[in-house]
Amino acid sequence: MPIDILIIAHAPLASALRSCVLHVFPEVADSLRAVDVLADEAPEATQQRVQRSLQASAAHSVLVLTDVVGATPCNIAQKNVDGRQCKLVAGVNLPMLLRTVNYRHEPMDALLARALAGGTQCIVEVAPAPTPV
Repeated sequence: MPIDILIIAHAPLASALRSCVLHVFPEVADSLRAVDVLADEAPEATQQRVQRSLQASAAHSVLVLTDVVGATPCNIAQKNVDGRQCKLVAGVNLPMLLRTVNYRHEPMDALLARALAGGTQCIVEVAPAPTPV
């Protein structure tokens, strides 16, 4: 069974990343969830939304991706993945997310490695475009 993916990030990043992925892979809508952490929402309310999202997952395992280590989304995720079949990665970006969605049928440890590689290998300096002659 494929692994579900949950994005938890400062609003509106989680929803925006999900929308970008669904533009490329519309067929993964049921296995990709997003929880935006709102600036004016109590952490307890956000935690309840995260718990509901994890409980709604049909998959046995969930890869949870957050934006910033040590920030509220990551802290809430840490409290919710404990005791579950989940792995947590901070520093989510679009290349990481596209890679994880593409390989979500692999075992969790392999998927985790792909997420980390996808997140770092796509951070490169790009040379300026050549000027037309």
